[in-house]
Amino acid sequence: MQVTPYLNFNGQCAEAFKFYAEALNGKIVMMATFGEAPPDAQCGPNMDDRIMHARLVAGDVVLMGSDCPPEYFQPAQGLWVSLHVESIAEAERLFHAFAEGGTVQMPIQETFWAARFAMVTDRFGTPWMINCEQAAVS
Repeated sequence: MQVTPYLNFNGQCAEAFKFYAEALNGKIVMMATFGEAPPDAQCGPNMDDRIMHARLVAGDVVLMGSDCPPEYFQPAQGLWVSLHVESIAEAERLFHAFAEGGTVQMPIQETFWAARFAMVTDRFGTPWMINCEQAAVS
């Protein structure tokens, strides 16, 4: 079994996924607009240029997402996308990328459980936790 975050946006899915692909060193493997759906799909007015489905792969991480019809969009609440990285440098690089134009809830820092940990909501409204665990003590 695999758990895959499915992110919803209010018209910014394409921009967000391009940013995530760059930040996560990943690749968008699928992105389709509502306008590409069959005519009988009834996607609603003014949705043609919005993203119906996007899929990004970065190593063993998969993110999926779409644009919601505006009347159904709700900001992310009660969850975080948690990234676990191998190096302090990677944790700091990701934190700074997501923090640009976003909101920092917890600056990147050493904690009692991690060499680096941070909490940040990016400029697209996606909340991220970035964790670089401390080296195991033998």
